Amino acid sequence: MKKEISHSFKDETPESKARWFQSLSISERMDMLCSFTDMILDNNPGIVERRDAKSVTGRIQVLEKA
Repeated sequence: MKKEISHSFKDETPESKARWFQSLSISERMDMLCSFTDMILDNNPGIVERRDAKSVTGRIQVLEKA
């Protein structure tokens, strides 16, 4: 693995981001998840009350408990 710093967007491939994320410990991954959740809630606090999520074909599947 390269030990150098790059400031180029072309070096930010999904694979390199996945390798970086996998290099984190479980507690560091959970901290990232909490940070993302806090950021989302700070920007859109009403997202918690939304219950009308719709499935988008070919992208994300919304599952409901029967």
